[in-house]
Amino acid sequence: MSKDTRDDEALTQVIMQLLRDRKPQNVLQLVEMTKAMSPFSEQKIVERILQLQNQDKIMLREASKPQPQDLSSYLKSKGAYWYWASIILSAATTLAMFAIPESAFPLVYVRYALVAIFVSWLPGYCFMKALFPVKPSTNNENKSLGATERYALSLGLSLVLVALVGMLLNYTPWGIRLGPIGLSLFSMTVIFATAAAIREYQGSK
Repeated sequence: MSKDTRDDEALTQVIMQLLRDRKPQNVLQLVEMTKAMSPFSEQKIVERILQLQNQDKIMLREASKPQPQDLSSYLKSKGAYWYWASIILSAATTLAMFAIPESAFPLVYVRYALVAIFVSWLPGYCFMKALFPVKPSTNNENKSLGATERYALSLGLSLVLVALVGMLLNYTPWGIRLGPIGLSLFSMTVIFATAAAIREYQGSK
């Protein structure tokens, strides 16, 4: 019997004993316990555990990711990257509307690109997320809406919201001008994005 075979058998015995006596709840716990009870490296332990799982000799679940304890923790997590990206893009577009004049070539093309994304997609995207929040606990998958449906809804909702903002501004003293429209869409996007972030945080608990 080779040394590798003897090591595998010895490691397997340690793993099986820990499963019987200590009853670890997930792979991470089993790896840590095995490291403390054997001289083998973490890589070898993980490889052996995976082999035993593939052979259906043991069944363990992956360690679940800790859920955010409060809203501020959620906003600092990877699940909230979309929120900050939406806020930054909205702010950058609103700033570009006022800071980049029509005559500023080629910077004006950057303004056109930002405005196109801002007007045709971003408000609807944040509004859609507020209506149908994605739960981080399900690894950003939503059974009711797929990615294609979400992007299509975002486009359609944005066009509706922009038209609604224009119609409402037409009855105000500010009228349908670039400044009022930009500020209105920015405020609306921030409100929808914040509402969506709150709903996703609540859904993660």
